[in-house]
This record gives sequence, structure tokens and C-alpha cells, in this order.
Amino acid sequence: MTTYLQKDISLNNRHSRKKLATKKQAKLIQLLHNLSQSGFNLAEMIAFLEKTQILDRLHLNLMKTDLLNGCSLSEMMRHLGFPDGIVTQLSLAEAHGNTKKCLGKVEDYLVQTQKIRQKTIEVVTYPIILLTFLILIVLGLRHYLMPQIEKQSTLTYFLNNFPVYLLSLSIIILLTVIALVIRWRKLGKMKQIIQYSRIPLLASFLKLYMTAFYAREWGNLISQGIELSQIVTIMSIEKSDLIKEIGLDMRQSFLEGQSFHEKVKGYPFFSDELSLMIEYGEIKGKLGQELDIYGQLTWDTYFRKLFQATQIIQPFIFMIVALIIVMIYAAMLLPMYNTIGGTI
Repeated sequence: MTTYLQKDISLNNRHSRKKLATKKQAKLIQLLHNLSQSGFNLAEMIAFLEKTQILDRLHLNLMKTDLLNGCSLSEMMRHLGFPDGIVTQLSLAEAHGNTKKCLGKVEDYLVQTQKIRQKTIEVVTYPIILLTFLILIVLGLRHYLMPQIEKQSTLTYFLNNFPVYLLSLSIIILLTVIALVIRWRKLGKMKQIIQYSRIPLLASFLKLYMTAFYAREWGNLISQGIELSQIVTIMSIEKSDLIKEIGLDMRQSFLEGQSFHEKVKGYPFFSDELSLMIEYGEIKGKLGQELDIYGQLTWDTYFRKLFQATQIIQPFIFMIVALIIVMIYAAMLLPMYNTIGGTI
């Protein structure tokens, strides 16, 4: 059977397929996990899906076509528009023969991701609406109130020129983003991750994600008795560019005599604890179990910190809103106060 390891993940972008909604992705993985625990094979799972309302006819026919073409589960999920990280996890699980366990972990991951996404939407929606109204108020003040105020102040000058500032800032941000995207696309995936790991606010989350992902996947592969040389070979033929580059880099280092934990320690996008955990696990002879447990603990830490970050977003936006409100009131009241002869 053709596996995802022989497919280029970028091919998905060349075909105009309707991506399965995120909520339906979570429901599908949950159902597939339950069916796999009940002993269903892939063909039986798809037959069962025909009796449910989780997938529409388009996506169901796509899975049936993939089944007839001998595609693996990871390939099917790729065609349904699942994130590359999830497809890669399923692909590696097919390599070490523990797809059932992987489906359970993917299910947990999607549940946690949905919670974080929902919480982020909740804390951001109201401040964004408030900011929109404030921008409209500022524009209204500029057209209706400012012309009636004879004496100009710094704040009234700001309000008069607010649209220019807003447009200029938007153009600068857009051009900066475009320049960064063009520049970073020229770099390899691993070099991009290394650059990301040097950004202060992003680095901690990136290290947690990378550490959790690779610790768990390496742990699963090692627990199944797969040798380290085979693991890096699997990684080096994986069509996820990042995994492939890391696999090739590690294989070269191993040929030069560098140990596993020493190589991992040299990557800035992994936490320092990971190399220590690998060294400790190699000494005890339980590296697979140690990495699996450590990976799960790191996932828990990653999602906890993400949730905490969502709690900071709303107060930060409210501070900006409060500052704009104070500026608006000052712009309106100070000129009026000076006009009637008041002094500050």
C-alpha cells in the first residue's frame, strides 16, 4: 500500500479540494479513534461513515476513491485538508504500526486546539468591535467637531490627520509582512524555525511545540523497537520539508560520530530538557517510554501557556482602547475649555 511517506505534502496545494471544516475534522478523528478501538479496519470505517452525517457526499466520495486507489489513512486526511502536523503524525504512526494510539493523541490535540481557538475568539471579538467603533468615532469627530474648534492642539491635529496615520501604518505593516514572507521563503524550513526560535515572545511557544511533537514521535518509534538509524531514515524521506531537513541533518551528524542527545542539544528550537531526557533515557535503557511521557507533559505545558496567553490579549487590547478614549475626550474638552477662557 502506498503510504504518505512517498507522497509530497505540497501536492495538496495543487488541487482545488474543499477543505473539511475544523470542527468536522475533530469529530472525524474522534469517530475513527473509537472505531479503531472497536477493531474496525479502514474499509469498515469508511463504510460506517456513510451511515453518519459527519462528512458530506463530496468528502465521503473522496475517501472512498482514496481507498480504491490504495491510499493510507494519512493520505486520506491530507486530501481532506488536515494540518500537515496531524498528517505527519499519522504517517509516522503508520511507520511504527500504532495508528490507534496516534488517533487518540490527535483527538486530544484537536480538542485542546479547539478550546484555545474558542477562547481566543471570545477574548478578542469584543475589543475588536470596540476598536472599530472608536475608529468610526474618531473619523466622525474629525469631520463634524474639529472644524468647529478654532484653536488647534496636538490632539486635535492628531485627530485631523488620523486617517493618514492609519493608512500609512497599514501600508508599512503590509509591506513589512510581504518583505518578510519573500525573504523567509528563500530559507529552508529548518533555518526558518531557527529564526523563529530567536524571537522573544514566540520562542517559548515554539520550543514547547517542537519539543512536545518530536519527543512524542521519537518516543513512539523507539518504543516499537525501531533503531535510531531507521528513525532518521524515515524522517529523511518524509515529505514534510522540516522533518526531512532535520532527518538529513541528524543522519549526517550521526555518521560523523555525534550522539543523539548532543545533536538535539545543538538545535535552538528544542528545550534544553529534551537533550537531558534523551541522555537519561539512554542510560536507563527506557528511552522510548521516557520520551513518550515527557512529550505528553510538554504538550500539557504548551496548551496551558497558550491558554494563559489568551488571558493577556484582552487586557492589552482594552489598554489601547482606554488610551484612545482618553485622547478623544482630551481632544474634545481641552480646546473647548481654552475657548471659554479656562486655564490649566
